[in-house]
Amino acid sequence: MADKAKYTDWAHRDDIKAELKVDLILTLAENGYPPVPRDEVFKEIFEQAENFKKYSA
Repeated sequence: MADKAKYTDWAHRDDIKAELKVDLILTLAENGYPPVPRDEVFKEIFEQAENFKKYSA
């Protein structure tokens, strides 16, 4: 996942965003989170990552 997030424009490129979302879902599933998979959980986590990227620059 970190290899894709290194691109400065990842928040604007839909192809990289899609790959990151898949990686996020797989990583969370491997670690047993969330206990009951729900799209809202993944959406919220990805929004937090986008906000972190936007406001930490």
